[in-house]
Amino acid sequence: MIEASHFVEPAKRLGFDFWAGVPCSFLTPFINCAIGDSGLTYVSAANEGDAVAVSSGAVLGGRRGVVIMQNSGLGNAVSPLTSLNYVFRIPILLIVTLRGEPGRLDEPQHELMGQVTPQLLETMQIPWRWFPEEQSAIGEVLAEAVSYMDKHKRPFALIMRKGAVAPYPLPEANDARKLVTKTEIERTETQLESPLLQQETADKPSRHQVLTELISHTDSSNSIVLASTGYTGRELFAIEDRPNHMYMVGSMGCVSSLGLGLSLARPDKKIIVIDGDGAALMRMGNFATIGAYAGENYYQVLLDNGVHESTGGQQTVSAAIDFPAVAAACGYHNIVESGGVESVSGFLTNCSPAFLYIQTRQGVPEGLPRPTIKPFEVARRLMQHIQVKV
Repeated sequence: MIEASHFVEPAKRLGFDFWAGVPCSFLTPFINCAIGDSGLTYVSAANEGDAVAVSSGAVLGGRRGVVIMQNSGLGNAVSPLTSLNYVFRIPILLIVTLRGEPGRLDEPQHELMGQVTPQLLETMQIPWRWFPEEQSAIGEVLAEAVSYMDKHKRPFALIMRKGAVAPYPLPEANDARKLVTKTEIERTETQLESPLLQQETADKPSRHQVLTELISHTDSSNSIVLASTGYTGRELFAIEDRPNHMYMVGSMGCVSSLGLGLSLARPDKKIIVIDGDGAALMRMGNFATIGAYAGENYYQVLLDNGVHESTGGQQTVSAAIDFPAVAAACGYHNIVESGGVESVSGFLTNCSPAFLYIQTRQGVPEGLPRPTIKPFEVARRLMQHIQVKV
């Protein structure tokens, strides 16, 4: 058994200063230690996949990221680990607890995952080692993890058994996350009580028009634009390919949490996240995490056309959701609901975290190309653009 600080301190010296995760009783000492350490950033994510995306965003911004989770949460994290971290080559350190370890008494829901956790990591081509239970072994394990991550630019995992870390008390002043409360928010809201559900299709702008307007009001020197998977990223690329752009090609629903991690790592840049209704619905817990943690450089634009357009136009349930009201309830500072593109320029000058909701009409430009630059090249180009060592 080790003390939490026995691992946290040498990890921090190696640059691992950005932690995100979802609680597990095995991880309580780490979480309490991270919350109480002013030299660490800790983000409590809504689910494990979001934690992976948040930490990955921080890595793009130049930090080393750690994600802590119970092994049951690996199911939530499979999508970003395989279609974000693997494809874009974003290295993070995973600490995964082994609930349901064979031969140990545990709750029945952990039985199967306890049997397959190592194999699941291996199936995702994530190398792993046992989490060190002796202080003397920590340096060697961390050195192996760093060597692999730096060479291959992909995740490395440590599997933690029960009782590996000694108890660590939760700090009395449990305010390290600096959560925003509703009493601290000054909002400018537009029509929150009546979403634009009755707007005629002909009056709605196209996604192409909104993206064109957005690009015309962004400066590549001080902003980063992240586009959700599907046609949004493809249209952004077709309009103009810039070094401050990133086009998601998978991990649906994770672009907003990726942007959160990047915004926390790089408060000097304006982070603009372009989301879609289907993606936002998939991971709505991101709204709460963003409202709690995002600073004054986070801008989220949600384009709602009511369908999963890139998969054939199947309807989403967005007509039943008041997205601006959700953002307001989750603590965004500014919420703007608009029927056209004219609100884009003003929106980008609002205090943030800010949320812009625009209903768009369906339709895709003829001959829409796919990005010709590979995902990992997009990530490296972005990091070089903002002067992060790659």
